[in-house]
Amino acid sequence: MALYHFHVTQIKRSAGQSVTAAAAYRAGERLHSEYYGTDSDYTRKSGVVHREIFLPNHASQIYADRQTLWDAVEAAERGKKAQLAYSFDIALQNEFSLEENIALARRFVSEQLVARGMIADLAVHMPDKDGGIENPHFHVLCPIRPINKDGTWGAKQRREYLFDENSNPLLDDAGHQKFNAVPTTDWGKPETLEAWRQAWAEMCNQKFVEKGLTQEIDHRSYERQGIDQIPTVHEGPAVRQMEARGITTEKGSLNRWIRKTRRMIADLKAGIRALLEALAEIRSE
Repeated sequence: MALYHFHVTQIKRSAGQSVTAAAAYRAGERLHSEYYGTDSDYTRKSGVVHREIFLPNHASQIYADRQTLWDAVEAAERGKKAQLAYSFDIALQNEFSLEENIALARRFVSEQLVARGMIADLAVHMPDKDGGIENPHFHVLCPIRPINKDGTWGAKQRREYLFDENSNPLLDDAGHQKFNAVPTTDWGKPETLEAWRQAWAEMCNQKFVEKGLTQEIDHRSYERQGIDQIPTVHEGPAVRQMEARGITTEKGSLNRWIRKTRRMIADLKAGIRALLEALAEIRSE
C-alpha cells in the first residue's frame, strides 16, 4: 500500500539532544561527541542499507566524513539552546525495489536540499525485524547553519535595523537600536517545507506511473484533501524502539486508538451504505 509520510523536525540542545548521537543512530555507526564528551554506538543496529553524505560544491570535502562533519557543527554552535540540524523522516514505498527507493532518496536529497546549498547526511533504513516501522524509509540530517561560499560556516540570521518614518534609528529602553532577526536562508520557511513535501510526492507518483502502477500519494493533509479521517501522530524512532521492546507509550497507545477508531468508523459507514442500499431496493419494489 502506497504511503505518504514526510516529517521534519529540529535537533536542538534546548531539548537535550546531540546531533552527533542522532547521526550515529541514523547511520548505524559509532560516533564521539566532542561537545558532550560521550560516545554513541549503534554499530549493532540492523536495517541501515545505505548511508551517504552530500556536499554542495563550495563545502570542504573534509565534511564527507561523518565524525568530522558533526563535530564541526557542534563546535560552530556555542549556545546552550542552539538549533543544530533539520531532521527529515520520509517514507519510501513497498512497491519499489530497494535500488529504486535508494535512487529516489538520493535524487530528492540532491535536487531539493543540496541544490539549496545544504549539506545532507542521508541514511536509508529497511523495515526492522523487531516490530519497528513497516515501510522502508530514509532519514536526512542537514546543518541549520549554512556554509559560506568560502567554505566557512555562515550566520543563521542577520540583523535588520529599524528606523522611524524620518529615518531615525528606533531605540529600545536601554538606548540600543531595535532590529529584527532575519534568517539568512529560506530553509525554515513554511513555503519551503510545502515545496519539499510536494516535490517528494511528485517524484513517487512519477515512479508509480513509470512502473505502470495505479497508486498515488498526496502531500496534502486529510483536511486539505477533503478526506474525513483522523490522522495518526508522529511517533519518532525513540517511541518505535520502546514499543518494539514491549514498552507501552502514550503516542503508541494514541495511534492504536486512532487506528481502531478508523476501522470502527469505516465499518459504520459501510453498514450505513448497506442499509441505504437495502432501503432503496425496498422502495423500488
